[in-house]
Amino acid sequence: MIWDEKHECMERGELEALQLERLQATVAKVYEKVPFYRKRLDKAGVAPGDIKSLADLARLPFTSKDNLRENYPLGLLTVPQAEVLEIHGSSGTTGKPVIMAYTKQDIDTWSEVMARTLAGAGAEPGDVVQNAYGYGLFTGGLGAHYGSLRLGAMVIPTSGGNSKRQVMMIQDLSSRAICCTPSYFLALAEVAEEAGVDFRSTNLRIAILGAEPWSDSMRREIEKKSGVTAIDIYGLTEIIGPGVASECAEQDGLHINEDHFLPEIINPETGEVLGDGETGELVITTITKEATPVLRFRTRDICSITHEACACGRTLVRMSRVAGRTDDMLIIRGVNVFPSQIESVLVGIEGAEPHYQIVIRREKALDDMEVQVEVSEKLFSDEIRGLETLEAKIRDELHSVLGLRVRVKLVEPRTIQRSMGKAKRVIDMREQ
Repeated sequence: MIWDEKHECMERGELEALQLERLQATVAKVYEKVPFYRKRLDKAGVAPGDIKSLADLARLPFTSKDNLRENYPLGLLTVPQAEVLEIHGSSGTTGKPVIMAYTKQDIDTWSEVMARTLAGAGAEPGDVVQNAYGYGLFTGGLGAHYGSLRLGAMVIPTSGGNSKRQVMMIQDLSSRAICCTPSYFLALAEVAEEAGVDFRSTNLRIAILGAEPWSDSMRREIEKKSGVTAIDIYGLTEIIGPGVASECAEQDGLHINEDHFLPEIINPETGEVLGDGETGELVITTITKEATPVLRFRTRDICSITHEACACGRTLVRMSRVAGRTDDMLIIRGVNVFPSQIESVLVGIEGAEPHYQIVIRREKALDDMEVQVEVSEKLFSDEIRGLETLEAKIRDELHSVLGLRVRVKLVEPRTIQRSMGKAKRVIDMREQ
């Protein structure tokens, strides 16, 4: 099902004319309204009137996550704060999140692109959509919620957790589609199996999965276990949330909603713009975002794009599945985690040494993170109660900073392997 045929199937020349018009308006707006962008554009020697074609996009300066953090909380607003109806945030390398704002128009846009996502996955008006993404500052829950309402579906806002109740809802309310992380869907399938429930005997046919990396082998496992069609989606808070790109039923790349989000692939080392089929870092410029537009945001996600026609009939450019990242960010159960966040916690706790390792496993289809921390000689030889107190303190501090509960394991001094070069902080034991 194609939700918005006018824009999803637009002829390339017409689409590019629309993109240029919207890009020009966006550059003019941020130059006028946002001191950060005015300074950056002046430094680059680019005035709004210099944007004559889409090729001129490459003349604009990049925006990084650090730039967004430097303007915390609302330094990038282009509208009066009274017009902001909602904010969302994503974690960064410090305790403060990156905050992005949404006007009514932004929420309408978000609802629209998520309705496209749901429709592209095969959902229809009147369907029951079970939304097991987390609600809150994380964009997943409300993004899928708004899209379901725009589609005309009945949404069940279960959020994450309480898996037995999730399975019961799938059965009792005839959920046809579910939105969640791929690892959580596998966990639900296991809970259902333990309860003697075969998802094939229910009305569940579509799983719209995102917020964490997953492979085609995991897709095959999900579809084999449950009989659903597993659809990959992509989004990030800095742009709008989920709805930036999504697969159609062909499952052959993710269509980027490029009437709203202008994509480029660059060489992450040089910044050079690459061509179709070349793998590099995805860069996105918002061209309809009203409250907090961003120019050439470096996502750090590695992929490629193609303009080749898709069998579904959409003409929107497609991106490949994300193959990795250019930074050290981890995604654990939908939460962004940087090793530097963990380090900043440990250096502030007496008794903990600055030698640590992060071990990631997948247990019962869910990601599990353990932080192994060396303790000081004095504390290690002390009574067991002191070690238990330290472990609890580290665990609580990490939860406060990461927004994620992780395991903490205290280890003897000098037992974590030292490196002559860059320390190997992460051991990822998840199956690829």
